Amino acid sequence: MAAYVIVDIQITDPVLYEDYKKAAAPTVAAFGGKYIVRGGATEMLEGDWTPGRIVVLKFPTAARAKEWWGSQEYAPAKEMRHASASTAMILAEGV
Repeated sequence: MAAYVIVDIQITDPVLYEDYKKAAAPTVAAFGGKYIVRGGATEMLEGDWTPGRIVVLKFPTAARAKEWWGSQEYAPAKEMRHASASTAMILAEGV
């Protein structure tokens, strides 16, 4: 079953975040993932959620998504993300 990593990002250092995006993309692909949503306009339809930048990644399985997230390949990019943004991230299985 496919799995989706959904991230709400509040960018605090736009320059470093651009470096993060360049470093993260090849690691996503290396683990079979692909970007479904990467930024773009958002519009709240219900509730009180005010997202920042939204990113949605699709992986073949939840296990593969977790492997990516905890991998040595992604670790340097993850450090850049932590230094350049505040994030909320979930993993959801789906079709």
